[in-house]
Amino acid sequence: MADAVTYTALRNTLARKQYSNVYFIHGEEGYYIDELAGLFETILPESERDFNQYTLYAPQTDAATVAEACQRYPMMAERQVVIVKEAQAVPVAWFNKLLPYLESPVATTLLVIIARGASVKSATLTKSLAKGRAVVFESKRLAPAAVTNTIREFIKERGLTIDDKALAMLQDYVGSDLSRIYNEIGKMTVALPANAMITPESVERNIGVSKDYNNFELIAAIARRDVPRIYKIINYFRRDPKNHQPIVTTPLLFNFFANLLTALYAPDKSDRGLMAELGFKWPGQLTDIKPGLANYRPWQIIKNISAIRQFDAQSKGIGSRADQFDLFEILIFQLLNNPNRP
Repeated sequence: MADAVTYTALRNTLARKQYSNVYFIHGEEGYYIDELAGLFETILPESERDFNQYTLYAPQTDAATVAEACQRYPMMAERQVVIVKEAQAVPVAWFNKLLPYLESPVATTLLVIIARGASVKSATLTKSLAKGRAVVFESKRLAPAAVTNTIREFIKERGLTIDDKALAMLQDYVGSDLSRIYNEIGKMTVALPANAMITPESVERNIGVSKDYNNFELIAAIARRDVPRIYKIINYFRRDPKNHQPIVTTPLLFNFFANLLTALYAPDKSDRGLMAELGFKWPGQLTDIKPGLANYRPWQIIKNISAIRQFDAQSKGIGSRADQFDLFEILIFQLLNNPNRP
């Protein structure tokens, strides 16, 4: 099969100037693809690019033209670079016409095919890429479960650290959008000194996320049944609906009560036991679980999970056309008042 690589590994080999003849870059997550495209565009020194670097667009270029460009010899340079963009917009038949070249690429040409926003699935193409020893990178969307570690790793790369609350605020704000994650952390890198700790205050100051009115604080207030605090946060959300959509809060509420139900029946309720049962990586993730266990009984938790599912459907227009925030306030009332009985 073709040489499939990770983003970090590919970036490092390019930095070491260890090049292959063909690169096939595809996938739904645009951030890594954009970063790699920028690296490929700067492989040649600027003085060599006019005669030895070509950027083609697959929908406007037939495969024969791409192959012809690749078969030219570089002019007064070691290699030429041919970058084909928007390959996600052409059918498999387009690639099929390029297979002979992919199976036997020219040694002095570096061909980069980029399909941004889609994964290209073709057994024939995969076979030809493997035969020509192409390097293949698929940029997959970041799974929600991987967001926390991704943020931590990038912050570590930038020479910073982050406390648990600031991490939760940042994750709540950016979600799993890699471009937003890296852009917002980039702001923190510029604003803070080397080796600094990112705190809730620095997130609020530099990114504009309120340290007091966010989903993280809402979950904390619900876990503790702090009713005045809950409704202060909801009213804040209602005043800024663009940045505080209830539909974004829904999965966080669901995860909290689902984790609470799991923790309720955990055989070992020590910190270590609960972390193992819930798959948590650090003790700070238990901050809301313990007060939640003290404040919610089994049937309340089960009914709350059901209420969250119902709200999720209604907020998407299924069975209700009411205002999202009106529905959300009804949901919060249910979460606090569901009885502990079947």
